[in-house]
Amino acid sequence: MCHTIQTSCPKQLHNQNHFTMEELQILYRGFKTGCPSGIVNEDTFKSIYVQFFPGGDSSKYAHFIFKAFDTDQDSSITFEEYARGLSVLLWGSTDEKLIWTFNLYDLNKDGHITRELCSSRTIYAMRGESIQPGLKEQVPQQHVDIFFQNQDGVVIVDEFIDACQKDDNIMQSIRLFEGTI
Repeated sequence: MCHTIQTSCPKQLHNQNHFTMEELQILYRGFKTGCPSGIVNEDTFKSIYVQFFPGGDSSKYAHFIFKAFDTDQDSSITFEEYARGLSVLLWGSTDEKLIWTFNLYDLNKDGHITRELCSSRTIYAMRGESIQPGLKEQVPQQHVDIFFQNQDGVVIVDEFIDACQKDDNIMQSIRLFEGTI
């Protein structure tokens, strides 16, 4: 059975991302298989996400990822939101990816990240015991400290991009899934 993209305007969705129409149709079939209603709530998203990181605690990080994909902040992810976010992560420019990542940490969408909202520890928790050799406890804190070197205790998007571009490990991570579907 052939599935077509059931959006209000498939051509517009195609024009708003880096996927071909064929790739969008493949993504849509997979999305509808996992979420037959066409909408993903946070609990469903977390149950799917945990399958990718079974050795750790991915629930906190899945919450952040969910909020970043849920661009209209209605507590659900539509296929359109999913395709736009995935397009940036796979095919976007470095700046687009860094802005998406900034939005991942800007949970309250106020345009800045505070030390309290910065959640790099959840990335390490998500990976669980698979980190070898053993991850030193201070490594997550060191990453947070790099971003909060300024005196005002908050990071805006330009500061975030600048700090990320100076960190080779972050830049390698940003490029990790380029072009992978």
